[in-house]
Amino acid sequence: MKRRAKRTSRSKPAKSKAKAKSSARDSSRALLRHTVATLAYRGGKAVREAPATFAEFRISDATRTPAQVLAHIGDLLDWALSLAEGKERWRNSKPLAWDAEVARFFAALYAFDDRLASPRPLGHSAEGLFQGPVADSLTHIGQISMLRRLAGAPVRGENYNRAEIVAGRTGPQQSAPKFEFD
Repeated sequence: MKRRAKRTSRSKPAKSKAKAKSSARDSSRALLRHTVATLAYRGGKAVREAPATFAEFRISDATRTPAQVLAHIGDLLDWALSLAEGKERWRNSKPLAWDAEVARFFAALYAFDDRLASPRPLGHSAEGLFQGPVADSLTHIGQISMLRRLAGAPVRGENYNRAEIVAGRTGPQQSAPKFEFD
């Protein structure tokens, strides 16, 4: 009668483990870069063609103006970059004029995405960058869109699943919407 050899668990060679870890890191970065591009697309739509009076629109004395919200998003993106560099710093910026604040938003997105695209290791996990400054920024873009509607200048709804969002496209020039609705 033949005896079966007892199976033993083998650990993967160190090289395979390192490759798997590197692949997971690359995948996390790729998803984070796509999320940053999504932030640029949705944020661009929220700030584009806002009425001249929109920056100072306020629904109550206890709420932020759109300019204050956008300045906060700029601060979040600057913070994200500092975390990625491993040199965490926070600042509360005074809002700039609307057009300057919009330019700051896109410049901060570009700088953060450029850092994510570099081969240098991140100073903070991609997951932490997502759950902190990036997710918070997405929330605030939603607030700006809501404030646009309350100010009488609504942003058209869109099926964002169909949008052409591309990692690395972080400027104000975004693809045209594929399917919008009111």
